[in-house]
Amino acid sequence: MTWSETEYLDYLQSERRGYAWVMQHHGGLTSAEAHEAALERYPYEPEDAPYRGLVFHDEAWHWAMVAIHGDRYVVEHPELVHPSPDYQALA
Repeated sequence: MTWSETEYLDYLQSERRGYAWVMQHHGGLTSAEAHEAALERYPYEPEDAPYRGLVFHDEAWHWAMVAIHGDRYVVEHPELVHPSPDYQALA
């Protein structure tokens, strides 16, 4: 997908916000730790990066759940497969 720089930055910020929220509310991180984790998970990628934004193919909820519970979270925690209403309200 091709985004303008503004669209990319808006999406990046949104995903970072969602990831940090999950890491704080489900992962037990402090606000500062959750923010740092989001920056690490969603680094800025330059416009000419070949796979810029590939991380966006799954939403932040998924990547945070993988970080917290591991790749098998969908099997071991089926109640977490779908984002919570509180998470969805962030949008």
